[in-house]
Amino acid sequence: MKTLILVRHAKSSWKFDLPDKKRPLKKRGISDAYLVSAKFKDENPMIDIIFSSPANRAFSTCKIFMNNLKLNSSDLLHITDELYDFSGEKVKNFINKLDDTYNNVLIFGHNNALNKLANELGNKYIEHLPTCGLVKILFNSNSWKTINSIGKTDLIIFPKHLKTT
Repeated sequence: MKTLILVRHAKSSWKFDLPDKKRPLKKRGISDAYLVSAKFKDENPMIDIIFSSPANRAFSTCKIFMNNLKLNSSDLLHITDELYDFSGEKVKNFINKLDDTYNNVLIFGHNNALNKLANELGNKYIEHLPTCGLVKILFNSNSWKTINSIGKTDLIIFPKHLKTT
């Protein structure tokens, strides 16, 4: 059994004149990352390894999750340029090449890549994966190479579903 958890980076700021990779999180993004990671923590997730896009907004979201989930081992975290992808092709190829010793993989990245993959790999259609949206997909497989078939979308967490008015 393989478990893939996809997290789109939290809301980022366009306030500063920075290159795309350096854009920071907005205050709302920071609070959403705390909110979603706290809810995800309630699921008692098992995580073998974490991968993040090198973009500041994805890596910052990742750090908030790691802190809230008490996943403080630097051995768990790997930054990879292949996740700075907006089409989904690089991310899909990256996933298919994962070491099969990892059963529970957490990935922080970008749309449209993650939305496309959540729909391609999971069995529930997601029209729009919002910032800091999380999708957990289970695969009845022992190899990442064979997860091209539909997995079971086991969990969806969106920030707006956790906020009270």
